[in-house]
Amino acid sequence: MDKKDLVKKATRFVESSKHNLIPKEIALSETVVGLKIFETPIFAFADADDQTFKVLKDPLVIGEHFMLPQAWLPEPKTVISFFLPFTEAVKKGNRRDMEWPSEEWLHGRIEGQALVVKLCHYLSEELIQAGYKSLAPSLDERFWSKTLDDNATNNKCGNDILFTSNWSERHVAYICGLGTFGLSKGFITEKGIAGRFGSIITELELSADNRSYDNIYGNCSMCGACINNCPVNAISLDKGKNHQLCYEFINKTAEKYKPRYGCGKCQVGVPCESRIPKKGNTRH
Repeated sequence: MDKKDLVKKATRFVESSKHNLIPKEIALSETVVGLKIFETPIFAFADADDQTFKVLKDPLVIGEHFMLPQAWLPEPKTVISFFLPFTEAVKKGNRRDMEWPSEEWLHGRIEGQALVVKLCHYLSEELIQAGYKSLAPSLDERFWSKTLDDNATNNKCGNDILFTSNWSERHVAYICGLGTFGLSKGFITEKGIAGRFGSIITELELSADNRSYDNIYGNCSMCGACINNCPVNAISLDKGKNHQLCYEFINKTAEKYKPRYGCGKCQVGVPCESRIPKKGNTRH
């Protein structure tokens, strides 16, 4: 199996999956029945021995609790990162009301993530069947995070460390060459910032992609559009993102839209919504 085979399998899976369409049984309204969540995924690959992974153990980046690829698999060769861009329908829906998440976005956040999980399972199994030990760290029993998805009952790092995990999809995407962070702490790929990420560690050796940037904010124009979009003023040019304010608002959406939640206002109606913005661009 090579890169081309892997990407082809993933693309076919996403495009043909019934889980990429919102069925009537769970649709929040008639307007989102049949909504397509994701477009074609994009991929990037890194050598599991890339020394940049060790940088993530720095307390100023993630911390010692970040698990290197070698901690997940005995003899890893490649780290695979992918991004599933939201469809225009999902993004357009969330641009209608800049105060609360739209039905389209709520489905994209929850049902979309469920599809990401299925894709991770599928690709891991395909690699295993081809003879290569593989796993998705975010689905492994050793994975933990301190987020809305995984509350204090699963917080193994202590209450003093918030909004962190022992495997970060966005940091891994950066190392693989998929893109860079934005001011809002979202991640900007060639297909923009609006979407979901996943990753797999495998013993299959695949060539690493070159990183076309040397700055963690290289794809961000620092235009400040996401600042204006944030409903709780959690983003600023001088301090970046206030995770606590963001987290508190997400909790409010969880109460309002239970069992779904989300926001995504910093990912829509901005120059980086669907592409890498041009420097100095201040409008979508």
